[in-house]
Amino acid sequence: MRLAVIGIFLAGAGVASAANLAETQKLLARIKSVSEEGAGNQEAGAAWKDLVLSGGDALLPTIAAIDDASPVAANWLRSAVNALAEKEKAAGRNLPVERLEAFAKDTKHAPAARRIAYELLITADPKAPERLLPGFLNDSSGELRRDALAAEIRKADRHEGEKAKREFGRLFAYVRDPDQAEEIAKTLDTLGARPNLIAHFGVVTKWMIAGPFDHEMGATFDKVYEPEKKVDLAAIYTGKGGAEVRWKHHVVEPDPKKLKMDELGIVDLNAVLGKHKNATSYAYAVIESDKEQPVEIRLGCIVAVKLFVNGKEVFAREEYHHGSGFDQYRVPVTLKAGKNDLLVKACQNDQKEPYAQVWHFMARVCDATGGATPVKVVTPEK
Repeated sequence: MRLAVIGIFLAGAGVASAANLAETQKLLARIKSVSEEGAGNQEAGAAWKDLVLSGGDALLPTIAAIDDASPVAANWLRSAVNALAEKEKAAGRNLPVERLEAFAKDTKHAPAARRIAYELLITADPKAPERLLPGFLNDSSGELRRDALAAEIRKADRHEGEKAKREFGRLFAYVRDPDQAEEIAKTLDTLGARPNLIAHFGVVTKWMIAGPFDHEMGATFDKVYEPEKKVDLAAIYTGKGGAEVRWKHHVVEPDPKKLKMDELGIVDLNAVLGKHKNATSYAYAVIESDKEQPVEIRLGCIVAVKLFVNGKEVFAREEYHHGSGFDQYRVPVTLKAGKNDLLVKACQNDQKEPYAQVWHFMARVCDATGGATPVKVVTPEK
């Protein structure tokens, strides 16, 4: 627990809070030590009971403990927060509204922890959303941002004509969730404005494609073809059935009339390479960044997929025709200053069902909130 955070808890707390804080931290540490495989569950359960019995002074420290907790430990901590809050209400004691509000607004805390503080706050202070949501429009917490945007959309719906266009145009800059993006984009379209979804979400549309190469489901997903060793756009490869394979330039041309997020930036490999089964393809793009920076590469792919960044495999999922969608996979990476190579390997299987004939993927480069990062796609044609 950070000392600054502990100081917040002690500020305004009674002597009992200060005396009990060390014990609370011990209990939280025992809960957070539970492993992903479930080791330590018994000890965590005992600590959970003691934590809940310790009273309301443990509420804020427990929320803060979610900041760096594993997913399994976070579940224990969330239930402890709920139990502590219920006990306070049952005893007729008010929740610490001011401290919950300060916590919810503090972006140093994890988005999940801030969301929990906010949800407790609004149960104790129904006017809090009106006061806080406008400040969450550009928040690092996706859930708080979503709530803020939903409230602003309701307000914008009351307007017509140019004022409505201005309001929805303003809100588009903050949107991150696909359903809200579609809603705003369609509204703007009816008002005579067409937002650039591709640019807003950082979708990669310029690719070099190579394939098909042989692929046998379950046997060759990890087979290393030449593009994985080195991308040479002038190379001629031996592909599926001994056919000659060269790199092809492909640009995704978005249909301005289609505003469905699941179709945004789709690379249809059947259209580029022809329809093939038991086939592997590679798609290559170059991303230029003016500085070293953390980003997320977000993928949607209906077949087995691997992602390589600057020659290093950073993601793999061998799954076929179980659906795909916008931001299906999120892969945190660090781009170096200058040019960065992205390579997507998409493998089709041999299923005969009509739904299994689809062979496509999409990719985008964004920040942790889902907004486009300031990078350029500079994929060479050859």
